[in-house]
Amino acid sequence: MKLIPPMKALVAMEAAMRLGSFTRAAEELSVTPGAVGQQIQKLEAWLGVALFVRQIRQVTPTPEGRAYFARIQPALTEIIHASRRLREHQSKGLRISMPPSFAAKWFAPRMADLLQAHPGFALSLSTSTTMVDFELEAVDLAVRHFDGVDPQLAVQLLCTDEARAFCSPAYAKKARLKRPEDLQSATLLHNTLHPHWRAWLTRFSKLADEQIEAIVGIEFDQSLMAIDAAVRAQGVVLTSAILVETELAVGSLVEPFEKALPLSEGYYLVHPDANEPQPGVKALKAWMAERMAVKSAV
Repeated sequence: MKLIPPMKALVAMEAAMRLGSFTRAAEELSVTPGAVGQQIQKLEAWLGVALFVRQIRQVTPTPEGRAYFARIQPALTEIIHASRRLREHQSKGLRISMPPSFAAKWFAPRMADLLQAHPGFALSLSTSTTMVDFELEAVDLAVRHFDGVDPQLAVQLLCTDEARAFCSPAYAKKARLKRPEDLQSATLLHNTLHPHWRAWLTRFSKLADEQIEAIVGIEFDQSLMAIDAAVRAQGVVLTSAILVETELAVGSLVEPFEKALPLSEGYYLVHPDANEPQPGVKALKAWMAERMAVKSAV
Protein backbone atom coordinates (compact mmCIF):
# COMPACT_ATOMS: atom_id res chain seq x y z
CA MET A 1 0.00 0.00 0.00
CA LYS A 2 1.32 3.45 -0.91
CA LEU A 3 2.13 5.72 2.02
CA ILE A 4 0.78 8.78 0.17
CA PRO A 5 -3.03 8.98 -0.13
CA PRO A 6 -4.57 9.63 -3.56
CA MET A 7 -4.01 13.38 -4.03
CA LYS A 8 -6.89 13.97 -6.44
CA ALA A 9 -9.17 12.38 -3.90
CA LEU A 10 -7.84 14.68 -1.17
CA VAL A 11 -8.61 17.73 -3.32
CA ALA A 12 -12.14 16.47 -3.98
CA MET A 13 -12.73 15.74 -0.30
CA GLU A 14 -11.40 19.15 0.79
CA ALA A 15 -13.72 20.95 -1.62
CA ALA A 16 -16.74 18.87 -0.59
CA MET A 17 -16.06 19.45 3.11
CA ARG A 18 -15.44 23.17 2.70
CA LEU A 19 -18.46 23.76 0.45
CA GLY A 20 -20.77 21.25 2.15
CA SER A 21 -21.86 19.69 -1.14
CA PHE A 22 -20.61 17.25 -3.77
CA THR A 23 -22.40 19.34 -6.40
CA ARG A 24 -20.77 22.61 -5.40
CA ALA A 25 -17.40 20.88 -5.13
CA ALA A 26 -17.89 19.53 -8.64
CA GLU A 27 -18.65 23.03 -9.95
CA GLU A 28 -15.48 24.41 -8.36
CA LEU A 29 -13.33 21.57 -9.71
CA SER A 30 -15.04 21.55 -13.16
CA VAL A 31 -16.02 17.88 -12.92
CA THR A 32 -19.28 16.01 -12.36
CA PRO A 33 -20.74 15.31 -8.91
CA GLY A 34 -20.33 11.62 -9.69
CA ALA A 35 -16.59 12.11 -10.25
CA VAL A 36 -16.31 13.86 -6.88
CA GLY A 37 -18.17 11.00 -5.23
CA GLN A 38 -15.89 8.42 -6.86
CA GLN A 39 -12.76 10.23 -5.70
CA ILE A 40 -14.06 10.44 -2.14
CA GLN A 41 -14.97 6.74 -2.19
CA LYS A 42 -11.41 6.00 -3.29
CA LEU A 43 -10.05 8.02 -0.36
CA GLU A 44 -12.43 6.33 2.08
CA ALA A 45 -11.25 2.94 0.86
CA TRP A 46 -7.63 3.98 1.29
CA LEU A 47 -8.29 5.29 4.82
CA GLY A 48 -10.62 2.49 5.80
CA VAL A 49 -13.17 4.91 7.25
CA ALA A 50 -16.29 6.69 6.02
CA LEU A 51 -15.86 10.45 5.62
CA PHE A 52 -19.48 11.26 4.66
CA VAL A 53 -22.94 9.88 5.41
CA ARG A 54 -24.81 9.72 2.08
CA GLN A 55 -28.50 10.56 2.12
CA ILE A 56 -30.95 11.49 -0.61
CA ARG A 57 -29.87 14.87 -2.01
CA GLN A 58 -27.60 15.42 0.98
CA VAL A 59 -24.20 14.39 2.32
CA THR A 60 -23.11 14.95 5.90
CA PRO A 61 -19.53 14.68 7.20
CA THR A 62 -18.92 11.96 9.75
CA PRO A 63 -17.09 12.88 12.98
CA GLU A 64 -14.02 11.13 11.56
CA GLY A 65 -14.40 13.10 8.34
CA ARG A 66 -14.59 16.45 10.16
CA ALA A 67 -11.56 15.61 12.29
CA TYR A 68 -9.56 14.50 9.24
CA PHE A 69 -10.54 17.64 7.33
CA ALA A 70 -9.44 19.86 10.23
CA ARG A 71 -6.01 18.19 10.19
CA ILE A 72 -5.31 18.29 6.46
CA GLN A 73 -6.90 21.55 5.33
CA PRO A 74 -4.08 23.82 6.64
CA ALA A 75 -1.51 21.67 4.82
CA LEU A 76 -3.48 21.71 1.56
CA THR A 77 -3.96 25.47 1.85
CA GLU A 78 -0.23 25.98 2.34
CA ILE A 79 0.53 23.81 -0.72
CA ILE A 80 -1.83 25.98 -2.79
CA HIS A 81 -0.33 29.23 -1.51
CA ALA A 82 3.29 28.07 -1.89
CA SER A 83 2.63 26.88 -5.43
CA ARG A 84 0.88 30.11 -6.37
CA ARG A 85 3.67 32.25 -4.90
CA LEU A 86 6.35 30.29 -6.75
CA ARG A 87 4.47 30.52 -10.06
CA GLU A 88 3.81 34.23 -9.65
CA HIS A 89 7.41 34.95 -8.62
CA GLN A 90 8.49 33.80 -12.07
CA SER A 91 6.19 36.30 -13.75
CA LYS A 92 7.82 39.42 -15.16
CA GLY A 93 4.75 41.52 -14.49
CA LEU A 94 4.41 43.64 -11.36
CA ARG A 95 1.14 43.53 -9.46
CA ILE A 96 0.47 46.52 -7.23
CA SER A 97 -2.57 47.32 -5.10
CA MET A 98 -3.54 50.66 -3.58
CA PRO A 99 -6.57 52.61 -2.34
CA PRO A 100 -8.75 53.91 -5.22
CA SER A 101 -8.28 57.55 -4.23
CA PHE A 102 -4.49 57.23 -4.10
CA ALA A 103 -4.46 55.39 -7.43
CA ALA A 104 -6.59 57.98 -9.20
CA LYS A 105 -5.26 61.15 -7.61
CA TRP A 106 -1.56 60.47 -7.06
CA PHE A 107 -0.42 57.39 -8.98
CA ALA A 108 -2.30 57.67 -12.28
CA PRO A 109 -1.09 61.21 -13.14
CA ARG A 110 2.50 60.00 -12.72
CA MET A 111 2.26 56.75 -14.69
CA ALA A 112 3.68 58.29 -17.86
CA ASP A 113 6.73 59.34 -15.86
CA LEU A 114 7.02 55.83 -14.46
CA LEU A 115 6.88 54.17 -17.86
CA GLN A 116 9.42 56.62 -19.23
CA ALA A 117 11.80 55.88 -16.36
CA HIS A 118 11.17 52.11 -16.53
CA PRO A 119 9.96 51.23 -20.06
CA GLY A 120 10.21 47.50 -19.35
CA PHE A 121 7.66 47.51 -16.56
CA ALA A 122 4.52 45.42 -17.15
CA LEU A 123 2.22 46.76 -14.45
CA SER A 124 -1.04 45.30 -13.22
CA LEU A 125 -2.84 47.76 -10.95
CA SER A 126 -5.72 46.85 -8.66
CA THR A 127 -7.56 49.15 -6.27
CA SER A 128 -9.39 48.37 -3.07
CA THR A 129 -10.53 50.14 0.08
CA THR A 130 -9.58 47.05 2.12
CA MET A 131 -6.07 45.97 3.03
CA VAL A 132 -4.64 43.41 0.61
CA ASP A 133 -4.04 39.87 1.91
CA PHE A 134 -0.74 38.74 0.39
CA GLU A 135 -1.50 35.12 1.27
CA LEU A 136 -4.67 35.06 -0.79
CA GLU A 137 -4.17 37.71 -3.48
CA ALA A 138 -1.74 37.91 -6.38
CA VAL A 139 0.00 41.15 -5.35
CA ASP A 140 3.72 41.97 -5.27
CA LEU A 141 3.51 45.40 -3.65
CA ALA A 142 0.78 47.40 -1.97
CA VAL A 143 0.18 50.93 -0.78
CA ARG A 144 -1.53 50.89 2.60
CA HIS A 145 -2.96 53.78 4.54
CA PHE A 146 -2.41 52.64 8.14
CA ASP A 147 -0.15 53.09 11.18
CA GLY A 148 2.75 51.19 9.62
CA VAL A 149 2.71 48.37 12.16
CA ASP A 150 2.57 44.83 10.75
CA PRO A 151 5.29 42.38 11.87
CA GLN A 152 4.60 40.08 8.91
CA LEU A 153 5.34 42.76 6.32
CA ALA A 154 8.30 44.78 5.11
CA VAL A 155 7.07 48.34 5.61
CA GLN A 156 8.46 51.54 4.05
CA LEU A 157 6.95 54.93 4.80
CA LEU A 158 5.94 56.72 1.63
CA CYS A 159 4.62 59.84 3.34
CA THR A 160 3.03 60.88 6.60
CA ASP A 161 -0.55 62.10 6.49
CA GLU A 162 -2.61 64.91 7.91
CA ALA A 163 -6.26 65.80 7.48
CA ARG A 164 -7.04 69.18 5.89
CA ALA A 165 -10.35 70.81 4.93
CA PHE A 166 -11.05 71.69 1.29
CA CYS A 167 -13.99 73.09 -0.64
CA SER A 168 -14.71 74.90 -3.88
CA PRO A 169 -14.14 78.69 -4.00
CA ALA A 170 -17.85 79.16 -4.70
CA TYR A 171 -18.81 77.14 -1.63
CA ALA A 172 -16.33 78.99 0.59
CA LYS A 173 -17.88 82.29 -0.54
CA LYS A 174 -21.47 81.08 -0.23
CA ALA A 175 -20.95 79.62 3.26
CA ARG A 176 -18.78 82.57 4.33
CA LEU A 177 -16.04 80.31 5.62
CA LYS A 178 -13.63 82.55 7.50
CA ARG A 179 -13.13 80.61 10.73
CA PRO A 180 -13.53 76.91 11.59
CA GLU A 181 -16.63 77.84 13.62
CA ASP A 182 -18.33 78.83 10.35
CA LEU A 183 -18.54 75.14 9.48
CA GLN A 184 -21.50 74.96 11.85
CA SER A 185 -23.72 76.04 8.95
CA ALA A 186 -21.86 74.05 6.28
CA THR A 187 -22.24 70.49 4.97
CA LEU A 188 -19.42 68.17 6.01
CA LEU A 189 -18.40 65.53 3.46
CA HIS A 190 -17.31 62.44 5.41
CA ASN A 191 -15.23 59.59 3.94
CA THR A 192 -13.97 56.32 5.39
CA LEU A 193 -10.28 57.02 4.65
CA HIS A 194 -10.31 60.22 6.72
CA PRO A 195 -13.17 59.98 9.26
CA HIS A 196 -11.70 62.74 11.41
CA TRP A 197 -14.13 65.66 11.28
CA ARG A 198 -14.93 65.47 14.99
CA ALA A 199 -11.24 65.48 15.95
CA TRP A 200 -10.48 68.31 13.50
CA LEU A 201 -13.32 70.49 14.78
CA THR A 202 -12.53 69.73 18.41
CA ARG A 203 -8.95 70.85 17.90
CA PHE A 204 -9.41 73.89 15.68
CA SER A 205 -12.85 75.29 16.49
CA LYS A 206 -14.56 76.59 19.60
CA LEU A 207 -17.72 74.57 18.90
CA ALA A 208 -19.13 72.42 21.68
CA ASP A 209 -19.61 68.69 21.20
CA GLU A 210 -23.35 69.03 20.72
CA GLN A 211 -22.81 71.75 18.11
CA ILE A 212 -20.35 69.54 16.20
CA GLU A 213 -22.76 66.63 16.38
CA ALA A 214 -25.55 68.75 14.90
CA ILE A 215 -23.63 69.80 11.76
CA VAL A 216 -25.17 68.39 8.57
CA GLY A 217 -23.04 65.77 6.85
CA ILE A 218 -22.97 63.34 3.93
CA GLU A 219 -21.23 59.96 4.21
CA PHE A 220 -19.12 58.55 1.35
CA ASP A 221 -17.41 55.17 1.27
CA GLN A 222 -14.66 56.47 -1.02
CA SER A 223 -12.57 59.63 -0.90
CA LEU A 224 -12.92 60.04 -4.67
CA MET A 225 -16.66 60.64 -4.33
CA ALA A 226 -16.24 63.02 -1.40
CA ILE A 227 -13.60 65.05 -3.25
CA ASP A 228 -15.78 65.22 -6.35
CA ALA A 229 -18.70 66.41 -4.25
CA ALA A 230 -16.50 69.16 -2.82
CA VAL A 231 -15.47 70.24 -6.33
CA ARG A 232 -19.18 70.44 -7.19
CA ALA A 233 -19.77 72.82 -4.27
CA GLN A 234 -21.75 70.34 -2.21
CA GLY A 235 -19.77 70.76 1.00
CA VAL A 236 -16.37 70.66 2.68
CA VAL A 237 -14.20 67.54 2.51
CA LEU A 238 -11.51 66.44 4.96
CA THR A 239 -8.72 64.56 3.20
CA SER A 240 -4.99 64.33 2.36
CA ALA A 241 -3.42 67.22 0.51
CA ILE A 242 -1.76 64.77 -1.90
CA LEU A 243 -5.20 63.60 -3.03
CA VAL A 244 -6.25 67.07 -4.17
CA GLU A 245 -3.02 68.31 -5.77
CA THR A 246 -4.58 68.76 -9.20
CA GLU A 247 -7.73 70.43 -7.86
CA LEU A 248 -5.67 72.91 -5.85
CA ALA A 249 -3.41 73.62 -8.84
CA VAL A 250 -6.33 74.45 -11.16
CA GLY A 251 -8.31 76.27 -8.47
CA SER A 252 -11.33 73.96 -8.32
CA LEU A 253 -10.62 73.49 -4.60
CA VAL A 254 -9.21 75.83 -1.97
CA GLU A 255 -8.20 75.39 1.66
CA PRO A 256 -10.19 78.00 3.58
CA PHE A 257 -8.59 77.53 7.00
CA GLU A 258 -5.11 76.03 6.47
CA LYS A 259 -5.44 73.91 9.59
CA ALA A 260 -3.78 70.47 9.47
CA LEU A 261 -4.67 67.64 11.84
CA PRO A 262 -1.64 65.28 12.18
CA LEU A 263 -2.61 61.62 11.84
CA SER A 264 -1.06 58.43 13.16
CA GLU A 265 -1.79 56.83 9.79
CA GLY A 266 0.29 57.41 6.68
CA TYR A 267 0.86 55.97 3.22
CA TYR A 268 3.20 52.97 3.30
CA LEU A 269 4.69 50.59 0.75
CA VAL A 270 4.34 47.02 2.00
CA HIS A 271 5.15 43.49 0.86
CA PRO A 272 5.72 40.16 2.65
CA ASP A 273 8.79 40.40 4.88
CA ALA A 274 9.74 36.75 4.38
CA ASN A 275 10.19 37.15 0.62
CA GLU A 276 13.14 38.86 -1.04
CA PRO A 277 11.42 41.30 -3.41
CA GLN A 278 12.17 40.91 -7.08
CA PRO A 279 14.25 43.65 -8.75
CA GLY A 280 11.14 45.19 -10.32
CA VAL A 281 9.53 45.66 -6.91
CA LYS A 282 12.69 47.31 -5.58
CA ALA A 283 12.78 49.65 -8.58
CA LEU A 284 9.10 50.54 -8.21
CA LYS A 285 9.52 51.27 -4.49
CA ALA A 286 12.49 53.52 -5.22
CA TRP A 287 10.62 55.37 -7.97
CA MET A 288 7.55 55.96 -5.80
CA ALA A 289 9.64 57.21 -2.90
CA GLU A 290 11.52 59.57 -5.22
CA ARG A 291 8.34 60.93 -6.80
CA MET A 292 6.68 61.38 -3.42
CA ALA A 293 9.63 63.49 -2.33
CA VAL A 294 8.79 65.93 -5.14
CA LYS A 295 6.13 68.03 -3.41
CA SER A 296 5.10 70.14 -6.37
CA ALA A 297 1.64 69.57 -7.84
CA VAL A 298 1.22 67.50 -10.99
